[in-house]
Amino acid sequence: MERVAVVKIGGNIIDEPAALDAFLQDFSAFEGPRVLVHGGGKIATDISKRLGIESTMISGRRVTDAAMLEIVTMVYGGLVNKRIVAGLQAHGSNAIGLTGADADIIRARKRPAEPVDYGFVGDVERVHADALLALLRSGFVPVIAPLTHDGAGSMLNTNADTMASALAVALAPHAAVDLVYCFEKRGVLADINDDASCIPLLPYELYEQLKQQHVVAGGMLPKIDNAFAALHSGVRRVFIAHAQHFRAALAGEACATVLTTGSKAEK
Repeated sequence: MERVAVVKIGGNIIDEPAALDAFLQDFSAFEGPRVLVHGGGKIATDISKRLGIESTMISGRRVTDAAMLEIVTMVYGGLVNKRIVAGLQAHGSNAIGLTGADADIIRARKRPAEPVDYGFVGDVERVHADALLALLRSGFVPVIAPLTHDGAGSMLNTNADTMASALAVALAPHAAVDLVYCFEKRGVLADINDDASCIPLLPYELYEQLKQQHVVAGGMLPKIDNAFAALHSGVRRVFIAHAQHFRAALAGEACATVLTTGSKAEK
């Protein structure tokens, strides 16, 4: 296997059927082995409200108690995952929906309760690359929900950006891996309100400067941190791009942010 694309789709795209279908059509047209990791969007929050279960967020991250774990397992591993799988099948991709527990693809450990107890949230421990490679070599398109397991019978809610990075790193010894984070923006923006301010090339040192200047903040920080972690661990190329442009971004035909290493990152 010469190359593999690992694509993570998230943001508002998950919540908008037309935008999601446009992305799935584009993703299906991409040739070669590929893995899709998806976030959960706002659907889990909406369904938990209908069921009278309150969602608790700390610094933008979901607290996953026992009741919320049931919700995210049903919504992420069921409703959202199967909608995406069905959409890909409609566009001619032989997709197979998975969580990290399936074929033991991604095992995680429950995050410690200190300094903040996020409940049943998992931090990735290892990726079973051989299982994933077997699916890819058989012509399947794995679609992976943001859920892992601890190896002792418990599911864990796990950040999809982190899972995409871990999957890309695990596949890197076996193929040239391109990792693409897709959402509703054109990339990393110098001005969050101006899509035309997309930064086409993001060296690590510039990222450090943008963090200090608070140009890049909030939810973009863990996304970019995961992206650089993959780049530093053998992944060939890493992009942050608009969902509608990911194929063009890979071909250098559309504006997206391409990450590059720098001296600070390599210390």
